[in-house]
Amino acid sequence: MSDAPIEIAAHPSLSDIDPADWDACACPEATEGRPIDPFTTYRFLKALEDSGSVGPGSGWQPRYLTATVDGQVIATAPLYAKGHSQGEYIFDHNWAHAFEGAGGRYYPKLQIAVPFTPATGRRFLTRPGFETIGMSALVQGAVQIAADNELSSLHATFCTEAEAIAGAEMGLLHRVNQQFHWENDGYADFDAFLASLSSRKRKNMRKERQQANSFGGEIIELTGDQIQREHWDAFWTFYQDTGSRKWGTPYLTRMFFHFAHEVMRDDILLTLAIRDGQPVAGALNFIGRDTLYGRYWGCTEHHPCLHFELCYYRAIDFAIRHGLKTVEAGAQGEHKLARGYLPVATHSLHWFGDPGFRDAVARYLDAERNAVDHEIDVLTSYGPFRKTDMEEHQ
Repeated sequence: MSDAPIEIAAHPSLSDIDPADWDACACPEATEGRPIDPFTTYRFLKALEDSGSVGPGSGWQPRYLTATVDGQVIATAPLYAKGHSQGEYIFDHNWAHAFEGAGGRYYPKLQIAVPFTPATGRRFLTRPGFETIGMSALVQGAVQIAADNELSSLHATFCTEAEAIAGAEMGLLHRVNQQFHWENDGYADFDAFLASLSSRKRKNMRKERQQANSFGGEIIELTGDQIQREHWDAFWTFYQDTGSRKWGTPYLTRMFFHFAHEVMRDDILLTLAIRDGQPVAGALNFIGRDTLYGRYWGCTEHHPCLHFELCYYRAIDFAIRHGLKTVEAGAQGEHKLARGYLPVATHSLHWFGDPGFRDAVARYLDAERNAVDHEIDVLTSYGPFRKTDMEEHQ
């Protein structure tokens, strides 16, 4: 490896970075097929930027990081200056209130993340062969930017467990939260998955699916060129309704879906409920190499269990049919447990410039990790799967 110095640069636009350089770090495996993580690809992040979903007025100001050696980009990171804590799904509002209550200024802060996307993936994107040195350079560079600009903090959310462990060794604080994921245990079809459940849960799931599919219409799955403009028009209506109720203002602009269709439609699964020729509900998923990522749901008509069918059961069925290992159905939601989605740990990393505040957060995170570990154990025990004979007698 060269002894040349590593140059760190922050860029206000992805247009300043060669797409091939970014994707060589973000998804080198995509030269042989679908990327593992669609959300850190150049085209997804560029769609967010070009559509105005991030940038001026959004509270997400791009400061994409690159680490370069001898003219070669060896690592990148999706870094943003944040003016609020919205669209992150790893909540730090209490930290902000405490810091500001003590006379500090919490915002702006730095965030290494995929905006509005609570999906686990690499956040320190390194070219193969530069994993250790690349992550180290990105961490040091981001911390230096935060310190030089007297910013309160740096956060890397929904990173991988391996990154979390490595980051903790570099002095960052490791936070653990939990989500609900479905795991494919080699099921031949949806009925095989049902057979793995307890009798009561299996009956309940069949009842919910029957109710959902009796809404008076049909459910269709669309990918690639099957998705037409009118489908996005319908889904935009659904998304606006959900966004206004959950967040006050939808995070994504209408143009995001236009750009996503242009550059990512083969990585999208759009499931729509059609009644009397009109879409009345829909769920948007992104397809990774091994994982189906459920992202958004909305409706204009409310029908019993239709949400469960479109978001959870159809996602499981699609994953089984296409040999995917996991379905990530987004943030929160203990109601997912009864539908085959079990709790798993998610990880984030944090740096604070103020030593006293850092120590206070560190103590909080130690207690929180223990609580999350216990909660995962308890929730898993209440899962819908059949118990083995040994487990039943314990």
